[in-house]
Amino acid sequence: MDLTSLSGKKRLPSGTSPKRESRVQEGSPHRLGATWDGRGVNFALFSGNATKVELCIFDQHGRREIERIELPEYTDEIWHGYLPDARPGAVYGYRVHGPYEPSAGHRFNPNKLLLDPYAKALVGNLQWSDTLFGYRYGSPKGDLSFDRRDSARSMPKCRVIDPAFTWGRHRRPKIPWERTILYETQVRGYTMLHPLVPPANRGTFAGMAQHEVISYIKGLGVTSVELLPVHAFIDDHFLVEQGLRNYWGYNTIGFFAPDPRYLANPIINEFKEMVARLHDAGLEVILDVVYNHTAEGNEQGPTLSFKGIDNAAYYRLMPDDPRYYINDTGTGNTFNLTHPRVLQLVLDSLRYWTTEMHVDGFRFDLATILGRELHGFDPSSGFFDAICQDPVLAGVKLIAEPWDIGPGGYQVGNFPPGWAEWNDRYRDTVRAFWKGDEGKLPELAARLSASGDLFHKRGRRPWVSVNFVTAHDGFTLQDLVSYNDKHNEANGEDNRDGHAHNLSWNHGVEGPTEDAAIKTLRARQKRNFLGTLLFSLGTPMILAGDEFGRTQHGNNNAYCQDNETNWIDWTRIDEDGKLLADFTRELISLRQSYPLLHRNRFLTGEYDAELDVKDVTWLTPEATEMTPEQWHDVHARCLGALLDGRAQASGIKKPGADATLLLVVNAHHESLPFRLPEVVGSKSWLCLIDTAAPERSEPPSIQSGGTYEVGDRSLLLFALKPERKSWLTLRSLAEMMQRETEAKRRRDQGIDAGLGRLIKDGRPR
Repeated sequence: MDLTSLSGKKRLPSGTSPKRESRVQEGSPHRLGATWDGRGVNFALFSGNATKVELCIFDQHGRREIERIELPEYTDEIWHGYLPDARPGAVYGYRVHGPYEPSAGHRFNPNKLLLDPYAKALVGNLQWSDTLFGYRYGSPKGDLSFDRRDSARSMPKCRVIDPAFTWGRHRRPKIPWERTILYETQVRGYTMLHPLVPPANRGTFAGMAQHEVISYIKGLGVTSVELLPVHAFIDDHFLVEQGLRNYWGYNTIGFFAPDPRYLANPIINEFKEMVARLHDAGLEVILDVVYNHTAEGNEQGPTLSFKGIDNAAYYRLMPDDPRYYINDTGTGNTFNLTHPRVLQLVLDSLRYWTTEMHVDGFRFDLATILGRELHGFDPSSGFFDAICQDPVLAGVKLIAEPWDIGPGGYQVGNFPPGWAEWNDRYRDTVRAFWKGDEGKLPELAARLSASGDLFHKRGRRPWVSVNFVTAHDGFTLQDLVSYNDKHNEANGEDNRDGHAHNLSWNHGVEGPTEDAAIKTLRARQKRNFLGTLLFSLGTPMILAGDEFGRTQHGNNNAYCQDNETNWIDWTRIDEDGKLLADFTRELISLRQSYPLLHRNRFLTGEYDAELDVKDVTWLTPEATEMTPEQWHDVHARCLGALLDGRAQASGIKKPGADATLLLVVNAHHESLPFRLPEVVGSKSWLCLIDTAAPERSEPPSIQSGGTYEVGDRSLLLFALKPERKSWLTLRSLAEMMQRETEAKRRRDQGIDAGLGRLIKDGRPR
């Protein structure tokens, strides 16, 4: 229908206000937002301190306000009304009246058009203008002044949606946590330069849903695609002034609406189609979500939504002077989850993305904020308690970034049961070890075994440790081995931004080089990092592009680079990149094939007298068990982890029946002989992985008690070859042969089935 028929009026004369109509009905305070019921639309908005709320209807493009309607009812701090002739596609916003008293925490200004916090879709983009600020921008009085200019022309608008979507026989993958391998990427950058994605779909959800894209991800062997924020966000004012954009998306303004820049066609259910296709391939979808702050900033920021709806409710304000904001996020404001309606909004948003959009889990940015009560972080906070008892949310994957910049903000290991946590201790320890830092063996052993020193409590499992070496924030894997220092000049902050302590090593030359020896060592170190990550107990997370050596040219804070710095160029993957991708597939296949590498019990090293076994024994190169003195030898850089397949894999007291493995890591700059332990009932070990010899076609067999020359700076994985021809032995050998055949097939095909027809000799066909 023509949306102008909502008012039955022609264009309003300039300088006149739209007439308020009386046809609006009472409606309901339940189901906040704009809800289509098949006959009309119910509008409901929370504000405990407002004096009046006006619903503004716009034309279908959001350019012209065609009607302004006062919501007639106020129930339990909810303003509500029902329009019987409104339909999906209607474009709207709000104007909220109330006191403008910054010193009391109130910033109402009806001249500012506001986004509905529950809007499911947005129309148009924010255009930075002085009119967006509730105060007179540039006034000597600052935010104590009052701006009477209308901001509607510069604002995006909300669109009423019809949530109907046919999922068909769609089924969620439901990957067990212990089998989960996360693959972190960004919707736009993953397909912007993909030649097999139609140009109109590049950088969108439709691009991510492309068959060739999904085939590649599935072929890699990962289980779960973790997308950087897709909730509607804005580009920061200071970035726009420099010709930059907020690429990562950690600047949310709408917690229900997908950002319009990721939609090739805003009318169709593009996000749902992407999820359905990923699920059909057996891949989970995890969303990176930002409930700790919004894009409105501090007292000097714009008035776009929450600030103008009920500033004192939505944000944590300074108790002594509520004109100012508590800034535990470093972004200017902090969302106030101690308020019941704000907590409700976050929970409603999570349930919406779970039930309506069918996502499988969430990674929570600066998640310490979510557990902050008035006295500080509390693992029994209202938010965590609400999640725990929620029948929908308790069953999805929940991943915390367990820190913020507030007092007591670092909380790794302190989140409640049911939550996984990003483990930066893992990142830093593994980086330092392979860089060759002294005295790292004790902590490395803890990180390899799922960081039980941090997480082994309250019945938590090894999967709670989300292990990563690289992530979107920081160096890529290629840059980690290519740069000693960050190179963020393109960000416009004179290289002052980004972390300076990267624990990186350029191996002799800063940046790209043609030195063959350096390139060889860098390639080996990349294999070492990937091997350590995928053979550690816990949940591994791989940064997209690391599997073939993507670079950001030394930029370790590329949040504002919406360009080739971040976009993956699929046509420039060279032969070394293809070999590394094949190697990554092999590592993932081994991890998923051997239960000890993803077991759901912590490794403790304790002796079980009843079973006469230790789950892990830490070995010296002489195959003797590490002594306290050897653990504290700061010059020691080689360690073996004997993972005994006889150790029980559950709480039931019975012997395990898994293959026994030996993981060896050597960060010495020289090779050394490593004696392979003798195990009763076995004559030999098979070397499954040697990062110093990645292209070896057949795994060598080494006699138990014999020695193997471990290359300098290398990682190795051995599997025990039992002497007895038991069913387990035959099964294990059959699985190994199947893996070898599959790995060879993939190597012959090139980088993968999907990109095999795209890439040949590093160029598009």
